[in-house]
Amino acid sequence: MEGELYRECLRNHAASLGSYATDGCGEFTLDATSPGGLLCAACGCHRNFHRKLISSTPFAEGRQQQSAAAVESPESERSGGHKKRLRTKFTADQKEKMLAFAEKIRWKMQRKEEEDEIERFCRGVGVSRQVFKVWMHNHKNSSSSSSSASTTLTQ
Repeated sequence: MEGELYRECLRNHAASLGSYATDGCGEFTLDATSPGGLLCAACGCHRNFHRKLISSTPFAEGRQQQSAAAVESPESERSGGHKKRLRTKFTADQKEKMLAFAEKIRWKMQRKEEEDEIERFCRGVGVSRQVFKVWMHNHKNSSSSSSSASTTLTQ
């Protein structure tokens, strides 16, 4: 036999603003005056917004024997365990320099003789070699087609 317990409210009250904010309600308290009895007396949210704890009895048939402690998921599991990757922001000057250098090395970083020059360039611009490599990969098709189109017009 299982018992259900509802803990803190997880409703995102700032979703329409593109942010995340909870109301701080610590535990679902049944509101006897609400129709259906599924609203919280403390915060007014539906019971489904509250984190659900399931406790098992130690002698349930066909189940693994557990203590009467509540089973709960940590915060990282609820959010999927993913950390949002930070995007690199480039200044207009950095973009201009990277575009010129990428065209100079013909959009390839696999030349051993230019390795020192690439490292010097990256230090001078203020980006790591990996960040520059990813930037080149992301921009080689859009930039090379526009530069090749302009060279064919001038010839």
